[in-house]
Amino acid sequence: MPFAPVLRPAPAPSLPADLDDVLRLAAQSMFDHLAEASQGMMLLDREHRIVWISDGYKRFLPALGFDQETEFVGHRVEEVVPNTLLAQVIDSGRPILVDLLTNKAGTFVVSRLPLRDPHGEVIGAIGLVLADHTESSLQPLVQKFAHLQQQLDDARRQLSEQRRPKYQITSFVGTSAAAMEVKRQARRVATRDATVLLLGETGTGKELLAHAIHAASPRAAKPLVGINIAAIPDTLLEAELFGVAPGAFTGADRKGRDGKFAIADGGTLFLDEIGDMPLALQSKLLRVLQEQEFEPLGSNKVHRIDVRVIAATSRDLSAMVAAGEFRADLYYRLAVLPIRVPPLRERRDDIEALVESLSEDIARRSGMPLRMLEPDAIELLSRQAWPGNIRELRNALEQASMMSDDLHLGARHFAGLLPDAPAMAAAPAKPSSAPDAAVAPADVLRPLSEQIADVERRAIAAALAHTQGNKVATAKLLRMSRAALYEKIALYGL
Repeated sequence: MPFAPVLRPAPAPSLPADLDDVLRLAAQSMFDHLAEASQGMMLLDREHRIVWISDGYKRFLPALGFDQETEFVGHRVEEVVPNTLLAQVIDSGRPILVDLLTNKAGTFVVSRLPLRDPHGEVIGAIGLVLADHTESSLQPLVQKFAHLQQQLDDARRQLSEQRRPKYQITSFVGTSAAAMEVKRQARRVATRDATVLLLGETGTGKELLAHAIHAASPRAAKPLVGINIAAIPDTLLEAELFGVAPGAFTGADRKGRDGKFAIADGGTLFLDEIGDMPLALQSKLLRVLQEQEFEPLGSNKVHRIDVRVIAATSRDLSAMVAAGEFRADLYYRLAVLPIRVPPLRERRDDIEALVESLSEDIARRSGMPLRMLEPDAIELLSRQAWPGNIRELRNALEQASMMSDDLHLGARHFAGLLPDAPAMAAAPAKPSSAPDAAVAPADVLRPLSEQIADVERRAIAAALAHTQGNKVATAKLLRMSRAALYEKIALYGL
């Protein structure tokens, strides 16, 4: 050995000189034994610099890209040994007794130990290669490590794909003045990092715009996490947003659970239907927006985050503030960059382009042939009020496509689906003894379940329009539970 470092344990004041010599020799003997028994060994100083390597370690140098020991020794370990944690051991003072290290030299079983002076201060570290030919000596362990690493990489990739924004600003279809203004504002706010508030009736495309703004922002490579506040019971909403500390309550996961704010760290959190947030939670949300920090449910530990919030609502927040149903300070914090998304009746010039885009998407998702609309169908669709906006338009196109095998849909194909649609021509009636069989209206000839569903859809759409998208008020007006209302809204595409 060209260099034999001496490890000197701190002697107790009462130890005789001969015992002190014994301890010194024991430490030296232990160091020599480790150097000989291990496949390789290195010694670092407090500044992470490599000051010595064993003869066994020298055989790894060519694989690490070094021809001579002098090219390696004297450098900081993180500069010459990929994936090493020796610097972390020195900085933390904590050993890593057994670990797997993989780099261009191979996969090794390693151990890392901090070195301390007589006063207990960390002065360096020892790194040991315990085994190198892991493919033969530790094959089961290495295979398990590789399998777990592959699973982790797959999970990260899947999560990244799930959190990737689905839409771009160009996905907001339309060339009308109203549509172009929305896209201009979206591009403008995307470059900022302030909170965005999307205002508009249900079904106007607020979620699409949230995805588009995130995709055009500097945070595009980070997660986009969405949560519909109105769809989550008030008792569970705090846990969904802020997470749960380990063992916070009976039945809670012992490991705890991250909330949406923690998952969205570094990216964007989309809070849909923000107007339905309970007053009790609005103060906590305000703190997160102001301080970028929160406390999980059942915890006193403050977590700092870096999250941009995009909120959306179909309710009139300013009226709710005046009525005491929404905090004024939270409203002003959310409405830093407000964007009003116009209803479909204010951008009728976009209906033809929307029909083309929606028809292509319906054909792709359903596997049905692409349907083209005739001019009288476009004219009929342009006259409608569309209280459900783009969602209602899509629902009408889907129903018309499923109820006919024709590749070209005219106004008559929307009979029973839209007001003013001409009735479909009925097939010649067979002779019948029933007195009114030949004069039965076309709508009566439809299956009863379809007629009931059509009445139900229209009633819900009208109630939503009357309450300006307030689902709580809509459920009360229709005398149905909020859960049942959400099921019907999803069923009918409202």
